[in-house]
Amino acid sequence: MKNLFIGIDISKEVFDYCAIDEQNQIIINKQVAPNSKDGIEKFCQKLDQLKEYSIWIAMEHTGHYGSLLCYEFSIRQLCYSLINPLEMKHATGISRGKTDAVDAWRIASYALANKHKLKPYILPAKELRKLKVLMSSRERLVKVHVQMKNGLKSLEIEAKIISLKSHTQEMERIILQIEKSILSTEKQMREIIKQNDELKNNFQKITSVIGVGEITAIKCILETDNFTKFNNPRKFSCHCGLAPFKYQSGSSIRGKTKTSSLCDKSLKSILFKAACSAIQHDPQLKNYYLRKTSEGKHKLSVINAVASKIVLRIFAVSKRKQNFVKLFN
Repeated sequence: MKNLFIGIDISKEVFDYCAIDEQNQIIINKQVAPNSKDGIEKFCQKLDQLKEYSIWIAMEHTGHYGSLLCYEFSIRQLCYSLINPLEMKHATGISRGKTDAVDAWRIASYALANKHKLKPYILPAKELRKLKVLMSSRERLVKVHVQMKNGLKSLEIEAKIISLKSHTQEMERIILQIEKSILSTEKQMREIIKQNDELKNNFQKITSVIGVGEITAIKCILETDNFTKFNNPRKFSCHCGLAPFKYQSGSSIRGKTKTSSLCDKSLKSILFKAACSAIQHDPQLKNYYLRKTSEGKHKLSVINAVASKIVLRIFAVSKRKQNFVKLFN
């Protein structure tokens, strides 16, 4: 059976698609469909007419814009892959002009050229998808909360010379409401975890690691799809931006060994906070931190190493049946 590669470029209202065969011949020429259940249904009906082909769908990871497509493709058991947009950008090289239709063709061409590397995307469980939405909402609320708190501080300074009592009270009321929303969102996340035995089991084991709180544990569970997407803590450390890499070429270029900027910065920030907490409460990690800093290592570099050690511990406890065992009293 011949292979057919379909590239999809997703936007809010519609998605463009193009299909090519293994000889790079266009089978379906750059068409558009509504990004809705009806639009996806009609698209899938067209695919049913291509029974002589083995179909592989490729599309860029566009967050919530592609959620409906992923869900509909999964329930129909279609084979599809999500491609990192940055990887796609580097693969296409220098290009002039940009349209959604051309992007769909480029995605299909990328899938053909890299068919040996494509991996079918597996939609996470319903509980994980809901947790991810709630975590995103919480992160947005936290950002707004910080902005409002900073704004309130500036108002309090200005209030010393200008009458701003009513406005200050309104700001305080909004901040209080945001705090309640954050607590409510966290409560909903805890309820979802309690109702799922696998999530509950891993959550309890991860939070037993010193320095790892509830939010850090939930974030790690989400990023690993409950430890099914990553089977190696080193790879996860690379994803978080904790693993250092060498930068050198020939005999003239000798850059510093450093972590990559291509990482999940929100997850790295959370793990840094976990590392700072662990240094305060775990004698083993505290001794490690003090020893390395006394040797002249930069504090942030050592905290980065501690965060990497916490990742190792998280993966270790997730694979065994017991909680983290503290080695020192």
